[in-house]
Amino acid sequence: MKPLKRPVRRGLLVAHIAVSVSWLGLTVGLLTLGLTAFLTGDATTAEAATRAMKIFGDWLLVPVALLALLSGLVLALGTPWGLARHRWVWTKFWLTLITAGLSIFSLRPGINHAAASGTVDIDLVVAPAVATATYLFITAVSVLKPWGPTRRGRRLRVSAISVKGVDGRSSRRTA
Repeated sequence: MKPLKRPVRRGLLVAHIAVSVSWLGLTVGLLTLGLTAFLTGDATTAEAATRAMKIFGDWLLVPVALLALLSGLVLALGTPWGLARHRWVWTKFWLTLITAGLSIFSLRPGINHAAASGTVDIDLVVAPAVATATYLFITAVSVLKPWGPTRRGRRLRVSAISVKGVDGRSSRRTA
């Protein structure tokens, strides 16, 4: 993919961060509602909590998850970070893909079932709790960038250095 121009990259980065933070906030909200529905002894409160979860699940969960995945993928492919050049990017991509899939194909149907049947089980607490922990981990990885390049990234770096004419003894360009 062609590198993104600076204004496009920066705008997309802001959008990606906003959508990703929204996804984290959405899961914290779902966790709060799931805990409320599961722990309350009041049937009316449990019903209201599951109905609110259904609204969030129907209107926000899929678009926010897919936008976070798509914007992150475009950023990875359109910047020097690459998708498979650094372990932290690769880890973020796979965790985002897995959690988006689980949110869409497992959490959302679970919410719909609870709202339709009026029964709330521990799954409505566990799924958002795991999702929230995963998004917090992804956020930490994004900030800290803890791991080095992948094998592919090291190979690309070595080939780029040899093409640019770098002296073998140092990482500086020679005259």
